Amino acid sequence: MVQYIKGRSSRHLQAEFPQLRKRYWGQHMWARGYFCATVGAVDEATIKAYIESQKWDEDDQGFKITAPTEP
Repeated sequence: MVQYIKGRSSRHLQAEFPQLRKRYWGQHMWARGYFCATVGAVDEATIKAYIESQKWDEDDQGFKITAPTEP
């Protein structure tokens, strides 16, 4: 199921952003792996609070996503 979602999202993104199609021609856009976990019997507010608590105060502690440079 995850591979299907990744494949469909890749096709949709490449259709919307032609520069991605050029960059990933003949390659995989997504990595092969994925992570899945259950959260148990908690509500949406608890999950949201947990996610919000994971933010870092300093920029150098988190990872950054940068746009790829054109070849």
